[in-house]
Parts: sequence; structure tokens; C-alpha cells
Amino acid sequence: QVQLVESGGGLVQPGGSLKLSCAASRSIFMINAMDWYRQAPGKERELVATIIAGGTTRYADSVKGRFAISRDNAKNTVYLQMNSLKSEDTAVYYCHAGYSAYYRQEYWGQGTQVTVSS
Repeated sequence: QVQLVESGGGLVQPGGSLKLSCAASRSIFMINAMDWYRQAPGKERELVATIIAGGTTRYADSVKGRFAISRDNAKNTVYLQMNSLKSEDTAVYYCHAGYSAYYRQEYWGQGTQVTVSS
């Protein structure tokens, strides 16, 4: 079992920045893909950013150039740096660990609320 705990959410004004953290209870070294998803009220959960073990990153078009995902395998932590935040970025942000042959399942965190409002 791997527990994922997100932190760093909160209330920020438009144009501001936040950095989310996702701390895993066990090693993420064996997990190829780590992701951040978000879900806004009344909307489906959507993929925001992915980082592969080798460092390759992918982003949703809506956040390209504003968000940056990173991972520190030594600290078992994944980060999401969010800059130039907009009201439409308001959502609950979830950390996700993709399926791995080592753990044989995927994992989700409990989510952290990000609210962008003046």
C-alpha cells in the first residue's frame, strides 16, 4: 500500500502562485508515472500534469506554460508549481500514482482544495 498526502492548497488571488506537494508513504522510484488531476464543481476529473520516471513531463493545454510538475524520488514527493493562477483553476487537486508492476495497483490522494478568487 502507498498512501499519498497532498498539501499546499489554499486561497490565492488571480495571478498568484501556489506549490502543491504530494508525499508518498513508500518509495515512488518504482512508479513510472505520477500525475496531478483536478476536479472542479460540477465537472469531471481531468488530468493536469504527468511526470515520467525519466523526467519527461506532459501538461493539459489549459495549464501549459503556467504549471510545472516535478518529482524528488529521494523524498518520495511530487510537486506541482502553479503560477499565473486563474479563477478557472479553482478545483480540488488530486495526486495520482500510476499502476506499477512493483505495487500492482494505482493510488490516489485525498485531494487539496485550490481556490483562485479576489
